[in-house]
Formats: sequence, C-alpha cells, structure tokens
Amino acid sequence: MGGTGGWTEAMRAGAFAQAWAITDRDLARLALAPKHTGPRHLQRIWRGEQLADRHVLVRCYHGLGDTIQFLRFMPALAAVARNVTVWCQAELLPLVERTAGVDVAIPLHDGAPGVEFETDIEIMEVPHALRAGREAAEMRAPYLSLPDDGARTEPLQNSSGLSVGLVWEVGAWDKRRAIPAGLLRRLAHDGIALYSLQRGAGVDRLAETGAQDVSTPDIVALGHLLRRLDLVVCVDTMVAHLAGALGCEAWVLLHADCDWRWPASEAHTFWYPTLRLFHQKNVGQWDGVVQEVRRALLARAELKRTAA
Repeated sequence: MGGTGGWTEAMRAGAFAQAWAITDRDLARLALAPKHTGPRHLQRIWRGEQLADRHVLVRCYHGLGDTIQFLRFMPALAAVARNVTVWCQAELLPLVERTAGVDVAIPLHDGAPGVEFETDIEIMEVPHALRAGREAAEMRAPYLSLPDDGARTEPLQNSSGLSVGLVWEVGAWDKRRAIPAGLLRRLAHDGIALYSLQRGAGVDRLAETGAQDVSTPDIVALGHLLRRLDLVVCVDTMVAHLAGALGCEAWVLLHADCDWRWPASEAHTFWYPTLRLFHQKNVGQWDGVVQEVRRALLARAELKRTAA
C-alpha cells in the first residue's frame, strides 16, 4: 500500500476503489523493479501476480500494529488462495497462528523465509490485491483471540472505580505521536486507577504519571491485561490496534496530522468500533486533548459508580 494526497483522503473515507485506482498507477511503475531491496518497511512486494489457487507467502514488513490491523484480510485471502503462510514478527506468533485464514505462521528473521511458496505479498498490500471494499475492512467482531496464559483474569480494580491503562511513548517512526508522560497525571482522580502499560518506562516516567506499572513484553499477557482493564488511554501505537482487534475499549490520542488510517477529525473509525479518537486541535499541543480525555473519564467513572 502507499501513496499520498488523494490516496490518503480516499483511505480515510473508506473509498477503497478510488484508493486502489491510485495504487494501480504505482503498481505499473513497480512492474520491472527488483523486489527485496532497501529497508523492509519501504519494500513493495506484490507485482500483480495471481493469488488464486496459489501458495501465498504474506510478509509482515511494517510495524506490529500494521500487522495486527491487516490480519483482518486473511480470511478473504484464504478464500482464494490454496494455502496462506504468514511470515510475521516473532512477538505476534501466538496471535497470528490463531487467526482465521492463516494456515501456517512462521517467525520473521533476516534472510530467506525458509518455506516453499508460489506468490508473495506484503500484508498491507493484501486488500489492494483482493480489491477489497470498505465492507471487507469494517470490523464487525473481534478477529484476534488469545491463548490462555494461566494468569489471573479478574478485573484490575474490583470496586466501582475505573481501571485505566496508559501508553504515552512510541517507536522511532513519527515521534509526533508521543505525549509527555507528565500530562497523563491529570487523568488521576478519585475513582480512577491508572496503570502503566508502557514498556521500559523507568521509575521517573512512572512517577510523572502516578500510574502503577503492569507492563509486559509478552503480547498474550498484554492482551489479557487489556481485557482486565475498563479501557486504555494510548497514543497511536501497537496497543491501540491490539485493543481494537480484541474488541477492548481504547481511547486513542492523535496528533494534528494523524496517520492515514485514522479520520482527520471524527471520534470513531470503521477499522475498530471499540476505539474512540481524540484529536489535537493545534499542532504539538496536547493539553487540550488531555483535558478532553479527563472530562470524558470523569463522566465514565461516574456512570460506572452509579451503575454499581
């Protein structure tokens, strides 16, 4: 997938036919270019090869969140392919191997995949190759499931209070997505318990938020934590996609020039019905976003208290 301008607006609107027409022009230019050159996240793999009745290798060359988001298209791919092998990030194997439409999941590593296949494609290229419409992308039910990890399953807070997970930092790509940890302390209030899901946060950052550290590097354990929380307040990172794909509630804080997968201003997205979006009104200014989230949390906490 790729492109800018009109493609971005088409994807945000769910006008997939328009987006694919734009991507077709890119595909024509790629036809004679070699595959598998340059950084993985910039590689375009599919060249228009036939997928029907083929053993298809799906390469996951972008971020963890990208893989999670586009796993929803594996059943549609499996409906036309003879066999689907997904070469994915090792952290995601326990989820990918349980995903409908996936015959085999193998861990991504440097070098060749070490399996036989007839056609390969990057996972974010699959909807274009299938000419998927918006109805194929709209999430109607959770499409990821979790294996039992043997951990506790009771809510993190058993009283009428609200348990809220926090994620404020992002990877190296587009640091505009990150929010200063200290701003999230403003979400603390009687009846609202804050829990940090931020990996490697460190004592200082945890102290800034006032949150209890429950973070884990294990994706399965993280998924179970999301289910034990009332909701997660997070920036645009993998946790938002994991929560959405599992059907857990997450409130996602977006910078003013947010990524193409999110609408520019609306509070909801057809990709994940359990996500609520909070947008920056001014570039780089998170104060107003956090204040809006605080008001919504207080209302939500009161609603839970009166319903208890």
